[in-house]
Amino acid sequence: MQPVPSVVDDGIPGVLPHAIDPFALSLNEMPFPPLPAVRTALIRSVDAANRYPELLPERLRRLIAGHAGVHPTQSDQVVVGAGATGVILQALHALTAPGDRMVMAAPTFDGYPIFAEMARLVSVHVPLDEHGQHDLDALADAATDARMVVLCRPHNPTGTIEPRAAVLRFLRQVPTDTVVLLDEAYIEFVAPEHRLDVSELIERFPNVVVVRTFSKAYGLAGLRIGYGLASVELARALRAQQPPFGIAITGLFAVAASYDAEDQLLQRVQLITAERRYLRKRLGALGIYTTDAHANFVYLPSRGRQWGGELTGNGLRVRVYPDGGARITVGSRASTQAVLAAVGRPA
Repeated sequence: MQPVPSVVDDGIPGVLPHAIDPFALSLNEMPFPPLPAVRTALIRSVDAANRYPELLPERLRRLIAGHAGVHPTQSDQVVVGAGATGVILQALHALTAPGDRMVMAAPTFDGYPIFAEMARLVSVHVPLDEHGQHDLDALADAATDARMVVLCRPHNPTGTIEPRAAVLRFLRQVPTDTVVLLDEAYIEFVAPEHRLDVSELIERFPNVVVVRTFSKAYGLAGLRIGYGLASVELARALRAQQPPFGIAITGLFAVAASYDAEDQLLQRVQLITAERRYLRKRLGALGIYTTDAHANFVYLPSRGRQWGGELTGNGLRVRVYPDGGARITVGSRASTQAVLAAVGRPA
């Protein structure tokens, strides 16, 4: 593997992360560099780096509206942020007050407890079941006196999804004045028959904010582009927290090129989902249980085994949880072989 060229930041020498690194399996990044057309668009965007982007990302909102499941004319239902985390923070600033309760699963995406603390909210944790699934009834019960409740689908870190009927029942149970953050960061990895109709969803449930990102399937984590879909009223409240010039000029170029290359993007997603199935099958042959993941990672519950030492001790960078469980990003076949070699050794 060729070394990545050095860069200089404020006079301090540094090194860019490797675009292709079979051991970087902790952040659920795509293992590929940007698609060729996206790379070309990004190179073009450098010529405009001396100019500010739009004050507010209106063109990017309209572009996303035309591809994200809402009517192309309904860009008022779209909010753009610096990654999904940017949209989530806009929602917290716009819709909560210090001391409000925020309900989430345990474990969940690492960011949610941090964001709740930043907004001075009270975090309420509802444990997943032994198969990594939400207890939707318990989550809804906890949401009755909360300002916000989070449902990740697919869930992070287990990758599980609940059936559409169960999700709709959950949304009917949640009070209308409780905001539901439906985190779909990994939705592109979900089979079409398991996806929700987002336009119908936000029309039926105007307290729902659907959060998505270009960091995962689109492979643009380093550009920090995310978006939310919500009712016009909720979206307007979130956009009031939009920082001026807050989305880099690269965002519009990269998203437009990604949409134009969706066939190639789909091929990459199919490669990852096929590799995920292969990895789960091989782990199962070793007697290792994994949750039924529908994302670009697999999750190994502890079940009395400390996966952290076995995996990280072999040079792999994975996300390890306090109980000994581990989330492993699906990468190339080389990544898969490294994981299998690590867990196949005697503990």
